[in-house]
Amino acid sequence: MALQYHPDRNPGDKDSEERFKECSEAYSVLSDQQKRAAYDRFGHDAFTNGGGGQNPFQHIDINDIFGEMFGFGDIFGGGGRRGGRRTRAQRGDDIREDLSITFENAAFGVEREVTIRRHEVCESCKGTGAAEGKAPSQCRQCNGHGQVRYQQAFISVARTCPVCQGTGTMIEDPCTTCKGHRVVTKSHTMQVKVPPGVEDGTRILYSGHGDAGLDGGPAGDVYVVLHVAEHPFFERDGKDLHCAIPISFTQAALGATLKIPTLEGETTLDVPAGTQTGTSFRVRKQGMPILNGNGRGDLFVQVNVSTPTKLTKQQRELIEKLAETLGQENLPEKHSLLNKVKEIFS
Repeated sequence: MALQYHPDRNPGDKDSEERFKECSEAYSVLSDQQKRAAYDRFGHDAFTNGGGGQNPFQHIDINDIFGEMFGFGDIFGGGGRRGGRRTRAQRGDDIREDLSITFENAAFGVEREVTIRRHEVCESCKGTGAAEGKAPSQCRQCNGHGQVRYQQAFISVARTCPVCQGTGTMIEDPCTTCKGHRVVTKSHTMQVKVPPGVEDGTRILYSGHGDAGLDGGPAGDVYVVLHVAEHPFFERDGKDLHCAIPISFTQAALGATLKIPTLEGETTLDVPAGTQTGTSFRVRKQGMPILNGNGRGDLFVQVNVSTPTKLTKQQRELIEKLAETLGQENLPEKHSLLNKVKEIFS
C-alpha cells in the first residue's frame, strides 16, 4: 500500500498522500513492541493526550519509515533519501510502573515514592559511546552515509548499512562505563501524587521521566498504573458506594435509628417502621470523590432483616402471641400482566 500511495506515484493527489501517511503511522506502531503492546491494550487512545499518552507519529519521518519498510530510500525520483547519513533523533522508551494502594488512598489521595530503573545518557562519554578523548569514526562499510547502495537491473536501491545500523559511524574504542551503548541504567526516585477518586487501573502520566533519548531526541514517559485494593465492607460503582447491614425484625417493624460506617467515620440512618428486607437507603455525599472534579457520589445502604435462630421460651411465647394478632395468610403474590408475559417468553 505504501508503494501504491507514495506521493511520487500520485503527484498532487491529496487522498493518496493521506493514505500513505496512514500506512506509515500503522507501520510505526506495528514495528515497535512497546507501541504495539500499548495499542493492543488501550487502542488509539494510548497515543492521544486524552488517553494520557503522546502521539507516536510526531517524531516520524515518513520517508525514513518507508525506507525501513522496504530497505530503500530513493526508488522514486525525489520522494526518498538519496543516500544521506541517517541523523533522526531517537525518542527514549516509555516505562510502566505498577503501584498498589489501599481503598482509602484511592478515596482521599496519597503521595508515594516510587523507584524506577531507567536509561540515562552516559556521563563519561556524553552519549557518544566512545572512550574518553576518542570519538566515533566514520563507518568503513558505508563511508559515513548510513546506507549502502545496490544496483538491481535499472533500479538503484539504497539499504540501511548493516554495520552501523544507519548511523554512519562506528565505535572502535568503546566507553568503559557504558561499553559503547551510550546509556547506562540507573535508579531514579520520583514522587507520585495520587489524586482523590482514582479507580483500579487508572494511569498517571509523567512526561519526560522515562528512558533518555539519543541524538537530541526527547526522553520517554513514565506511566504509573494504580492497583486499588478491595474494601472489606464497601463495594464501589463508579462514584457511588454500596454496603449491606443486618437489622432485627423488631427494628424493621418498629423503626430505628442506626449507626452506619462511612469512609470518614460513623453517621446515622433513620429506618422507618415497616421496612422490608432488601430495602436500600441513599446517604448523600458519602461516596467517592469525583476524579478531577467537584463533589462526591452517594452511599447506598441495603438493610437485610435478620431472623433469630435461637429463641428462649419467653421469646417464643411472645412471638406466638404476636403471630396470633397479626393473622397473616400466606397467599401467592399477584403478578402484573406484564410480568406474566415475561415469564411465558423467558
